[in-house]
Amino acid sequence: MFKTVKFAGIAASLALAASAGIVQAQSYGADIGVEAARKVAAATVAECAKNSWRIAVTVVDTHGYLVYFEKMDDTQIASVGISQTKAKAAATYRRPTRVFADAIAKGGNALMTLPGAIGSPGGIPLVVGGKMIGAVGVSGVTGDQDEQCAKAGASAL
Repeated sequence: MFKTVKFAGIAASLALAASAGIVQAQSYGADIGVEAARKVAAATVAECAKNSWRIAVTVVDTHGYLVYFEKMDDTQIASVGISQTKAKAAATYRRPTRVFADAIAKGGNALMTLPGAIGSPGGIPLVVGGKMIGAVGVSGVTGDQDEQCAKAGASAL
């Protein structure tokens, strides 16, 4: 009974996110190519540099596999793997990683057991023509700042 209640809460949190327009794509498109991934990364880095934030940015395809990666000078080493995890989670679950962070904050601790989920903002699906083509993940500053940079990157498409 307890697990049913917990998972019902998770489903409700994810459904609420979908109804709020957070889940932008319901189907997959063609995987992002390297030139588009570079464009996303460049816009991401530009937003962070404008704020003097040092980050790592990862762009993945629809399966969560690496297409492009960049680490700004003097970025903490932990951000390399965290940006990759955020990007992969956003791609494989087709939703921003903020959804997981918000659900966990509301007591949806069972989300922590989902493979590849990460409870930190900064992973954003990349959507073109209503179809998801990949995702971007950013790490290096606060979750909100990571997400700000990821959104700047996503808007470059």
